[in-house]
Amino acid sequence: MHAIPRLIALVATLTLLPACATGPAPAAPEAGPTLRVATYNTSLYSDKAGGLVRRLEAGDGDARRIAAVLQKVRPDLVLLNEFDYDPEGRAADLFQRRYLEQAQPGGGEPLHYPYRYLGPVNTGEPSGLDLDRNGVVGGEGRDRGNDAWGYGLHPGQYGMLVLSRHPIDTARLRSFRLLRWAALPGARRPVDPATGQPWHEDAVWEQLRLSSKSHWDVPVRTPLGTVHFLVSHPTPPVFDGPEDRNGARNADEIRLWEEYITPGDKPWLCDDQGRCGGLPADARFVIAGDLNNDPVDGDGRHEAILRLLGPPRVARMDPPASAGGAEAFHAYAGKGLQRRGPPEHVTGDFGPRSGAMRLDYVIPSTGFQVRGSGVYWPAAGAPEAAIVQGSDHRLVWVDLGPGEPPAGD
Repeated sequence: MHAIPRLIALVATLTLLPACATGPAPAAPEAGPTLRVATYNTSLYSDKAGGLVRRLEAGDGDARRIAAVLQKVRPDLVLLNEFDYDPEGRAADLFQRRYLEQAQPGGGEPLHYPYRYLGPVNTGEPSGLDLDRNGVVGGEGRDRGNDAWGYGLHPGQYGMLVLSRHPIDTARLRSFRLLRWAALPGARRPVDPATGQPWHEDAVWEQLRLSSKSHWDVPVRTPLGTVHFLVSHPTPPVFDGPEDRNGARNADEIRLWEEYITPGDKPWLCDDQGRCGGLPADARFVIAGDLNNDPVDGDGRHEAILRLLGPPRVARMDPPASAGGAEAFHAYAGKGLQRRGPPEHVTGDFGPRSGAMRLDYVIPSTGFQVRGSGVYWPAAGAPEAAIVQGSDHRLVWVDLGPGEPPAGD
């Protein structure tokens, strides 16, 4: 495992790159197939249970713009963050039939995904514990959300949806939704700075779940072989107090993937079916999601994302870039909001207090040829610019081709 100073130097080197063109170009005619993998925080959620279904049934403008972006980029495998989960999959059905499979204004040809995965998440699921230490278990509104296993106003809010052109091996799929935070070796247990004592009582700490939504290993049988799609959406490292409990959780949610891809005996790393251990050393993978951590800017413990970009099993590649992101970054700088990161690598516009930052990642393993990448964020004057306003995040994509097999342990 590399030291942090070396990782910082590595990331600094990788980020000195020019902005990319307006949108993703068709894959070059290179040897072997190309697999386009993407992540997109869609902001398709509602504060009310069943609200997303009602939005999609009524005809939702933001959903149309999200679908238009997907029709433009046409990923083969994509994670949608902040897509509310319902057990019957009604929202996913509606989005597929009425939005993706219908040509959208500003989009491309209709888009069909024959395979998908969605499952329960921790957001909005009552814990039965006083997690925010306000003296009340549950309650209404935000108080109720703060005492859920992951913040949410109803079960399934801010869920995840994987869409694929290629078959998903559901028999080998792994979920780590129930993994306890305390099980992670060296877990960043929050401390109350006023007392120097753990912020959570022992009885609460021993029950806390690590994942604020879930962590999924979704094996997909692609023309490049089986790809383990490692997807998650760690909690934002804000909305807490001086104990920084969300900052600590965000960092450890990110570290779970670092542990998962690092060879070694890990009897503590058990999935929701009771199967223990990490990813085999010869497996190819892509880590994807809104990880809520910029390498240098904003809140969050940046060493966590720097470490995830640095293990030997992660491919060395140029960070995805865009012209529109650079424009947004410089616009905020002109208003006095100073940031240190490379402007072209930001993946979302989070308003005047936070500005534009890089929070969304597609991180492939070794064993692939990286053929291209980008953030779908056209410049402001481009005809396609209007469709990116469906979410405050932008879609991030990477094109992969066949490469040398990853080295075994």
